[in-house]
Amino acid sequence: MSALKVPVTGDDHSQGPPDAAYVLVQYGDYECPHTRRSLRDVEVVRAELGTTLLWVFRNFPLAKIHPHALRAAEAAEAAGALGRFWEMHATLFRHQKALEREDLHRYAAEIGLDAEAFTSELGSAVHLDRILAEFDGGARSGVRGTPTFFTNGLLHGGSYSGPELISALRSTATLS
Repeated sequence: MSALKVPVTGDDHSQGPPDAAYVLVQYGDYECPHTRRSLRDVEVVRAELGTTLLWVFRNFPLAKIHPHALRAAEAAEAAGALGRFWEMHATLFRHQKALEREDLHRYAAEIGLDAEAFTSELGSAVHLDRILAEFDGGARSGVRGTPTFFTNGLLHGGSYSGPELISALRSTATLS
């Protein structure tokens, strides 16, 4: 079983307590319909495990098959730099079929970001290194597509249904 090569840190986009008993790391692509569907399963896991779960989302844009994925990841990171990562994350998945540059700017306005600050963040490509580092860390950890999950640091090879992820988190908690 492959292990997560890049440990979870405070720099990750996460929800839940840092000292949670269970850690679910997800590598995803904003243009991937499977990643979008998997978010319903993540919500099942979060509802079941509550404050005992730390959920981490990392970028893994499959740019060769999803031409807007990298720019969408940059938009999420730009929003994150302005304190609104999770709002942009949800908006991008909600509007997955409309990820052109003008769409991203409209979403930024919808979630209350300052237009000039967002344009500056997005236009400078300042977040590209982070995205590429997450992609590289995922690839070194065995990620080949999206979504890919790690349960308590171990690559999850099964389905990403909520019950199966919960079972994997509980069984791997004793291994990590």
